[in-house]
Amino acid sequence: MFSTTIRSLKKLPPFRNGFLSLLQSSNYATEITFETQPYKLFKLETGPSTSVTVTHDEAIAHYRNMQIIRRMETTAGNLYKSKSVRGFCHLYSGQEACCVGMEAAIRKEDAVITAYRAHGWSYMRGVSVLGVLAELTGKQSGCARGKGGSMHMYGPNFYGGNGIVGAQVPLGAGIAFALKYQNTDNLCLALYGDGAANQGQLFETFNIAKLWNLPVIFVCENNGYGMGTSVERAAASTEYYKRGDFIPGLWVDGMDVLAVKEATLFAAEYARKQGPIMLEAATYRYHGHSMSDPGTSYRTREEIQEVREKRDPIASFKEKIISSGLCSPEELKKIETEVRKEVEEASDIAKTDPELPLDELYKNIISQPPADMKVRGCDVFTSMPTK
Repeated sequence: MFSTTIRSLKKLPPFRNGFLSLLQSSNYATEITFETQPYKLFKLETGPSTSVTVTHDEAIAHYRNMQIIRRMETTAGNLYKSKSVRGFCHLYSGQEACCVGMEAAIRKEDAVITAYRAHGWSYMRGVSVLGVLAELTGKQSGCARGKGGSMHMYGPNFYGGNGIVGAQVPLGAGIAFALKYQNTDNLCLALYGDGAANQGQLFETFNIAKLWNLPVIFVCENNGYGMGTSVERAAASTEYYKRGDFIPGLWVDGMDVLAVKEATLFAAEYARKQGPIMLEAATYRYHGHSMSDPGTSYRTREEIQEVREKRDPIASFKEKIISSGLCSPEELKKIETEVRKEVEEASDIAKTDPELPLDELYKNIISQPPADMKVRGCDVFTSMPTK
């Protein structure tokens, strides 16, 4: 990892250690190259480059996005504890490098579908902070107007947030089939966790995806634990990037946003040209599986603290871009202040925004409903307003 602090690049000769590009501006570099952890490959002769380059503007964007997601999730947890959020709430804290790195490597026209730990992905796919938090509180400013809640968020080319364990994987293959059928050059990211990795429907999907060479990246966000069970207790094979049988795969450090981006760039190029590929991102969740899980009965507090101190994706990235001279501490402090204000303002609206009126209950069930459509209520059919 690059660790030399650069005070005045204009006064220094070109570096020859492979870390620093020759692009220089003011007292800070405009582009830096870092070395990542080695990738693990399955049925691949070559893999992504371990030399990853990031510009100043990209670093600022990555840092801001990860900060937004972290603070948004902390706020979501507080809203749940204050009973402003009811039902389920699965937090993404600790896994920010996954969605930020992957989104930076794909196109807006590409599709993404994930599981119920979807707040970070919702934001990266274009849903505002208010859209996420108001959806959690069931208010009309939510991205699904408060009807979906934590597990069912949607946005442009973002198909959720799915509540059924593993069900998003065959749906993702179906989206990829549609993209191929329509002769586009786009792909679908179908994300799932290590807990869902043992679902039978995944293996059926891997088979048909390979038979038809669908443009899909199957992404296992391996955070080490399912619902209270470690991967070692749940799976005979924990090498999830090898689970595709005839589908090639690769493993990446999911706590390194730049490594995730580089791995996804590689996987995306492969999927567009050759069909399905597996990607395992080794990450970690700081909170329990959901808000009803304290997250400390099956792992120690010391383990969580050690990850926070040594592997945190935001803190490690911050140290990396400051010590390399790519960004200044003042720049990042300003971002943190702006993020705090943005999330606090969204939280205030999410708590006070009105809920939808009751006549909205039967709307948006199907597209273009007939005028005389009736919907089953608790015990009788109910006329559905069409306007």
